[in-house]
Amino acid sequence: MRPYTIARCSLPALLLALLAAPAASQQQAGAPKSPALSPELLAVRASLAKYSDPLLAIKDGFFSTVACIDFPKGAKDGGVHYNPGAMGVHFLNTANIGPQLDPAKPQVLIYEPVGGKLVLVAAEWFMPVEAAGGKAPTIFGQTLLGPMEGHEPIMAAALRHYDLHVWLWKTNPRGVFESTNAAVKCAPKAPYTIAVEDAHHSK
Repeated sequence: MRPYTIARCSLPALLLALLAAPAASQQQAGAPKSPALSPELLAVRASLAKYSDPLLAIKDGFFSTVACIDFPKGAKDGGVHYNPGAMGVHFLNTANIGPQLDPAKPQVLIYEPVGGKLVLVAAEWFMPVEAAGGKAPTIFGQTLLGPMEGHEPIMAAALRHYDLHVWLWKTNPRGVFESTNAAVKCAPKAPYTIAVEDAHHSK
């Protein structure tokens, strides 16, 4: 059995539909509750606040993977354990990938589909194994998880890497640095939802 399920869809058309309107204001009804953050993370959140509009993220080089990643029952990827919850829609900026991590330049922005709009909920710092020089990188006093394979179908399995999710805009019941967030929702029947079953990549 394939470790994920996804409905067939036209990805370009779907992306246009998701980006048809700017992300909802964090103050609007249904917007995510802001988490309690350290002063360092508050500064990072402020520096990235402009990306609440996903069109500005695209302008600055972040490209949507379209899929909303969900782990309804949790999963394992080697030594990495994912608790039940979702991640959301990843926007990847390949220009930010390298051997150094910069708090102001995450490699990934993560959005939650809410009411037909994309709402910024988290950022992710990401480093390929080849760039890490044989040692797991650190940022914000945290060691990135991994190494792990790339997450098919949104990333080639051969892209082994480390990563760290940071829930800057939406409270995560399990903690700011948890990979999945039970408060984030991917519509189960939406054509862009990928429900990961057993592992975070194809076998």
